[in-house]
Amino acid sequence: MTTATHGTDLRRQLDLTLLHARYQVLETVRVPVALIGNLVFPALALAFFVLPQREVAGDPVAATQAVSQLALFAVLATFIFTYGVGVAEDRALPFDPYVRTLPAGPLPRLAGRLLTGGLFSLTSLVPVVLIGAIGTAADPGAARVALGVVAVLVAGTPFLFAGLAIGYAFTIKAALPLAQVLLFPLAFAGGLFLPPQMFPAWLDTASGFLPTRAGRDLVVHATTGSGATVADVVVLVTWTVLLASLAVWAYRRDEGRRFR
Repeated sequence: MTTATHGTDLRRQLDLTLLHARYQVLETVRVPVALIGNLVFPALALAFFVLPQREVAGDPVAATQAVSQLALFAVLATFIFTYGVGVAEDRALPFDPYVRTLPAGPLPRLAGRLLTGGLFSLTSLVPVVLIGAIGTAADPGAARVALGVVAVLVAGTPFLFAGLAIGYAFTIKAALPLAQVLLFPLAFAGGLFLPPQMFPAWLDTASGFLPTRAGRDLVVHATTGSGATVADVVVLVTWTVLLASLAVWAYRRDEGRRFR
């Protein structure tokens, strides 16, 4: 294959990826209620449970931790529902089997879905960051805010794969309650609603094995300079590999059932 041909193929793949991303974004924003939960709930949690606690909201470190935790929750919710519920919903549509048989292959569609989820996850951060900046003493600085955004996306990666696994393994009727059942207990046990310092000893120990706790510590470390350990990185990488493997298995299982 010549260099020119290879370059043409790459451009074609990029064009198809952007086309899929544009279609998925438009499909989502046409039903605005689909975005409300991801945009509003973390911001409301910050406004109702953090702002009234002046000892937290008025302390720069505690406020930064609280904003970081709820920012991570916003991204996790976006990943779980965008990929878990969104993929399951797409699979229920008659158009989905046709698209998956096209010669372009699965990569452009998957890449487009990743771009869509990344866009909505960044959007979900805006209300939380704005309320934190206006209503609390959190002031990590521009460099740490940027590092925190990167850390939030990295910490959300296991849940991206978890969402894909749910979406390809279950129908829409099962995916929606399963996403809710997984998200909220993991968020609480991971210290996204209450800081781990308030946990009893047994819960503090158990949460150290969860991807939400490892992700929370990583994000807090990015925004405050302390919190994460090597163990958190190991836990996060381990969960990412496990859930990525589960997502690949779910995709191949679904493909084998529907197209053999």
